[in-house]
Amino acid sequence: YAYSFPSRSLPLIPALQQNLLLTIHVAVAMVAYGTFAIGFASATLYLFQRRGRIGWLPSASLLDDLGYRSVAVGFPFMTLTIVLGALWADIAWGRYWGWDPKETASLVTWLLYGGYLHARLVAGWRGTRSNTLLIVGFAGVLFTYFGNLFLGGLHSYA
Repeated sequence: YAYSFPSRSLPLIPALQQNLLLTIHVAVAMVAYGTFAIGFASATLYLFQRRGRIGWLPSASLLDDLGYRSVAVGFPFMTLTIVLGALWADIAWGRYWGWDPKETASLVTWLLYGGYLHARLVAGWRGTRSNTLLIVGFAGVLFTYFGNLFLGGLHSYA
């Protein structure tokens, strides 16, 4: 994989020269992705533990609650990631939103987790349905993170 990239470094494009905003945007995104990864892990373990048969795992209700709490922490960070990205885009490209593949994937991911929170808090989803939605949401995170490698757009700097 590493051999597919050029071996010499090039100067940063102007969009990447906004150091403080870039650093904050990326750091906040990593916090969001990290908390969503915790939610994914707890949802996956929940699906194994839902019948209570694996003694060394925490209880299914604890795993269900951990998934919810991780998304409750990560969702505001994902919101902030999108807002900071829009501010950075306005500085770098003169517009807040351009339907770049990564921007669109971020929005879809945000909507998936917003849907999860809505289903959990308003519709009362618990258990298998809500944890399955967490797994689908993390698939959105992975697509958001890696999608620019395949789809190009303004976020593909390599």
